[in-house]
Amino acid sequence: MQVFKSFILIALSLLLINCGNSESKTNSFSITTNAKDNVTKLGETIKLSINNPNKVDISSVSYKLNGTPVNESFDLNNQRLGVQNITATIKYDDLQEDVSSKITILNNQLPKIYSYKIVNEYPHDITSYTQGLEFHNGELYESTGQYGESKLRKVDYKTGEVLKNVDLNQQYFGEGLSILNNNIYQLTWRENTGLVYDVDTFERTSSFKYGQSKEGWGICNDGITLYKSDGTESIWLLNPETLTEDSKLQVYTNRGKIIGINEMEWINGKIYANRYQKNGVAIISPKNGAVEGVIDFSPLRKLVTQHQGLDVLNGIAYNPETKTIFVTGKRWDKLFEVEVFEK
Repeated sequence: MQVFKSFILIALSLLLINCGNSESKTNSFSITTNAKDNVTKLGETIKLSINNPNKVDISSVSYKLNGTPVNESFDLNNQRLGVQNITATIKYDDLQEDVSSKITILNNQLPKIYSYKIVNEYPHDITSYTQGLEFHNGELYESTGQYGESKLRKVDYKTGEVLKNVDLNQQYFGEGLSILNNNIYQLTWRENTGLVYDVDTFERTSSFKYGQSKEGWGICNDGITLYKSDGTESIWLLNPETLTEDSKLQVYTNRGKIIGINEMEWINGKIYANRYQKNGVAIISPKNGAVEGVIDFSPLRKLVTQHQGLDVLNGIAYNPETKTIFVTGKRWDKLFEVEVFEK
């Protein structure tokens, strides 16, 4: 009996070894490109090929960029920037194998430099840790942060008078806001929750959970789609009906990604975005995520009351009635109306 048991154990061991060997005999296909380190720019031509170290007789190869079929040679014209996925379906010996690779697409132009002119200065609540600003029907809406201090407000921007106010539960750290279809969408930071209010009554009507993004930072809209930042280089496109993250932009320049995308505003077909801990604004293409321009607002910080707790620029809103931009900061006592122009 002991000999029989030993025989069984040896047989099982051989079976496991053979199974392991059969799994290791997969073909080592991989995708190669003509881009150095798989980094390229808009306007360049990408050439794809298959690395076939085992010299397998391949019958056909088909490629896709983010799920869209492409040829083995194609031009980068209308693609979104950032890290993109290339897949190849390889057919050989009546078999099929899929492999994938990443490619990083940069912009092919330097961002333009913009300056500004102050048109007006208005009072702003020095205690407000501003996270989001937006105009609606001529009135300013503001979201503020910090646990135990977060709120949603409607403000007379000329006087600073608070016309409506809702305090958030202490569990929430308020972030950006945007108004679409008579709904106010207010983000929270790490609570994975967006809050929805009726724009007229400030009654909370619903809430929604984030998808792949881990945090809520800024939000804006183009009249149809909501755009949500999460503190990285990603801007997520939210379906206004389901509030699901359907796709994303990645914010890139001609050199690399730009992280810390924070409070955002849709202005004349572009996304204007504060960057966390920076006193400037990036002008971003909603088509591909390219940073097309930058505005340095750092001199404004010196024009507000200097006090303990004074923080960086944050809060940008476009008033379609005046066709001017309004900016402020966290615990700033002024709201600045500015005109922006290219240097």
